[in-house]
Amino acid sequence: MISISFTFLSKQGDKPWEVPANYVKMKNPVASNPTSIEEGKTLYNKHCKSCHGGKGLGDGSKAAQLKTDPGDFSVASFQSQSDGALFYKTSEGRDDMPSFKKKIPDADERWSIINFIRTLKK
Repeated sequence: MISISFTFLSKQGDKPWEVPANYVKMKNPVASNPTSIEEGKTLYNKHCKSCHGGKGLGDGSKAAQLKTDPGDFSVASFQSQSDGALFYKTSEGRDDMPSFKKKIPDADERWSIINFIRTLKK
């Protein structure tokens, strides 16, 4: 299987997060509009904010307890990742980041979170 590396910085050093090529190329099937962004924000606040923070800066209330840095969603290096790569990471999880495919089984809801995360760029 071909995969492409996207890096999330770890408190233990750089550790690439391998994303399968089919996800990197995947397009978001949910239109980024006010409805999906609001749905994504609601889900983000429920499932993501405690680690990633309200503005996606990686400064949530649980962030200091994590072994891996939750990252900064506002920076260009994060925002330059494809929607499919972010969907894969959200769905599968890694290290301290849990898999959300069972917690949020509706794929469209996970795509809506990606639409909201896109609004956090600087």
